[in-house]
Amino acid sequence: MKSSQKEDSYQNIVQQLESTFSDSAISSSKEIYQLVVDLLSKLPNFHWTGIYLLEDATNELILEYYVGKTTEHTRIPVGEGVCGSAIAERTDKVIEDVEKEENYLACSLGTRSEIVVLIEDGDKIIGQIDVDSDNVGNFDEIDRNYLRQISKLIIIQLKKIEF
Repeated sequence: MKSSQKEDSYQNIVQQLESTFSDSAISSSKEIYQLVVDLLSKLPNFHWTGIYLLEDATNELILEYYVGKTTEHTRIPVGEGVCGSAIAERTDKVIEDVEKEENYLACSLGTRSEIVVLIEDGDKIIGQIDVDSDNVGNFDEIDRNYLRQISKLIIIQLKKIEF
């Protein structure tokens, strides 16, 4: 997909989220995560899309909601795999080819690239958006930047429903 088409697709998703969130039609965190994942999963070559939440008590990521093939990785210890290492290192991850990653946990044997973007509220990590593609090199800075923007919208909406 061309960069301009990718940006247009993301801008459309951001607008849909902003519109839905401003209408206050969302009243639970589960609804927020479902909406975000459902919209993102429609992007071309997003073969698995999910949100993991960080559970401080167990120091694990817990799969909250996803669209794609069933995965056995519903709980990931911090530090393990791309998702767990993103939390441990407090950084987003863009993996061009997962087969070159020593610490990779395969959700699907067809997965070839992955992006993980943290959902943060200040210094506190809430969780992450995780997307897999069956194509090598599917993700880039455009994806990272828009997923960061979407993660910020998630935090804004979570704060609205907490009050």
